[in-house]
This record gives sequence, structure tokens and C-alpha cells, in this order.
Amino acid sequence: MRRRNFITLLASAAAAGIPAWSAGAQQDSKNPRRLGVLFVVAKDNPDNPARIAALEKRLGSHGWIDGKTIRIDYRFGGSDAERIRIYIEELLGLKPDVVVVQGVVGAEALRRATKSVPAVFVQVQDPVGGGFVTNLARPDGNMTGFTDFEYAISGKWLELLKVAAPAVKRALVLINPDNRRRWDGYFGVIDAVAVSLGIEPVRAGVHDAAEIEQAIEGFAKDPHGGIMILPDATTSVHLKLIVGLAERHKLPSLSSSARSGSVLAYGSVFDQYGGAASYVDRLLRGAATADLPVQASDRFALSVNLKAAKAIGLEVSPTLLARADEVIE
Repeated sequence: MRRRNFITLLASAAAAGIPAWSAGAQQDSKNPRRLGVLFVVAKDNPDNPARIAALEKRLGSHGWIDGKTIRIDYRFGGSDAERIRIYIEELLGLKPDVVVVQGVVGAEALRRATKSVPAVFVQVQDPVGGGFVTNLARPDGNMTGFTDFEYAISGKWLELLKVAAPAVKRALVLINPDNRRRWDGYFGVIDAVAVSLGIEPVRAGVHDAAEIEQAIEGFAKDPHGGIMILPDATTSVHLKLIVGLAERHKLPSLSSSARSGSVLAYGSVFDQYGGAASYVDRLLRGAATADLPVQASDRFALSVNLKAAKAIGLEVSPTLLARADEVIE
């Protein structure tokens, strides 16, 4: 673009109330940039509409409008590791300028597939231990992003389950076992905290619906049980099944998502997808991943689902209700 035309463009943008930095994105609508987005959960996951809305809204605030100044390609892995690998290859084949990946499984698939395409991860625990970055403050590879919590939060989850249901003496802990570092990280905390709470943690490594059903049915044969649903692609895909089985067997349940239908939810309320969009904007404008430190959430919310509690005959104490940030009735 000639200098005179560029100056005219900036003047027009200013007159229209469009930030000057946005004009560069607006003018290239005939050749939009490309963003690949991989969700490891299924397309119908109840949290996806809010995640996509947050991503696209923040991108729009930076001048990146899907179908105009940027093309966004979405893929949904449905907790299938092979499908996730294939979708990563598909997205990279589309020659994206940047990729956004969800979760440890998604970040690992991308790490194996490319060392050059800039990427922003979200909802990843322990990115250093997982090998996605070597330095949180200044990532030195092609990846950076956002973590939602540390493994220590699992102790808080167990404590909240005991507060909500004091009769609980056994807790079935559900998660996909394939990532051993994550497995060891969570259970190192859970095992230590469980002793002081008088709870026996029962580990359930699950890969699919059949294994989930088998684990819960077997666990429910003995009394005084509760369920902790650790966050990963497998438990996210099968949340409806898990909370349904918990209700059937009158087991109090806790997850990290208020939309899951569990009795309790305690999780990050930081807008990671909006944050990811801001990082995408900076990468598209020439920043390096090393310029974008990995950010950790420091805002968490407790939700109490009274409808779910009533369904299993659990009376939630006024003290816990007073602590809740959200009460679902």
C-alpha cells in the first residue's frame, strides 16, 4: 500500500472511531489472516458457546472479525486422542498464522506436530512440567498461554466435598490416567489432604463411558461415598453421564464447572479465552511467544447446585451457602 493511501486509511479510521492499530486488520479483508482453534472436548460441551463467544468478542475488539479480517477454523476432539492428532494435522495443513489449543492433550498434540507455528494454549496445568514451555516468564519455544489452576487446588476440592457432605468417608476420584505427570501431581496433593479430612481417596483411571460406569457402579456398593470429577477431556465429554450416575446412587459430587450439574463446582473464573484472543492479536502483529509470559488464574468461584443437592437428599449448610459465589436453584 502506498504511503498516501495508508495515511488516508488511518485518517478514515480515526474519523470512524476505529483505533489506528485496528485499521491494518480492517484493510486486509481480501486476504484475511488465519486462526486454528482446537477444542479437546466435544462440540456440544455446554461451556463451548461461552468460550467461543469470549474468544471472538475479544478478537473483534482488536479488529479481527471472523470471515472478514480473519478466518477461524474450529475442530472438536471429543476426548479422542487419535481424532485430536488428526485435527491438529488438519489445522496445520490450512497454514494458520496462529493456533489456539485447549487442554493438556491438545497442547501435547500440537507440541508433537510443530515447533514453528505460534500457539496459545488454554486450560493447561503445569505447562513447564508438561514440556510446553521451559520458562513461564519468557517462553522460548513456539507456545505460550494460560493455566487455570495448580495441582494444589485438588486439596481444596476435597475439603469442599467434606464440608458439603460431612458423612463422606470415601471419595471416588475420576480422571484419565494416561498423563502420568498430571495423575501424580493431583494425587500427591489429594492423598496428603485426605488423611487430615478422614477420607479414603479411591483412584479411578477412566478412558470412556464404559469405564466410568463400571467405576461408579462398583464404588456405590459401599456407603458414605462422594465423587470428585477432575478436569480433563475425558471427564468433560462424559460429565452428563457422571453426574447422572452420581444422582442415581445418591453420591454428592464436585467438579470444576458450574454447568456440569454436580452438587458443587469450584474453578477459575478468569477469562482465558479472551486472554488468548489478546495474545493471538499480538502474535498476528509481530510479537514473539517469548514476549508473552504464561499467565495463571488467581480468581476462583464456588457454585452450589441446590437442585442437584435436593435430588440426592443432601441438605447444604447455611455456612457453605454463605461462602458460595453462585447458588443454582
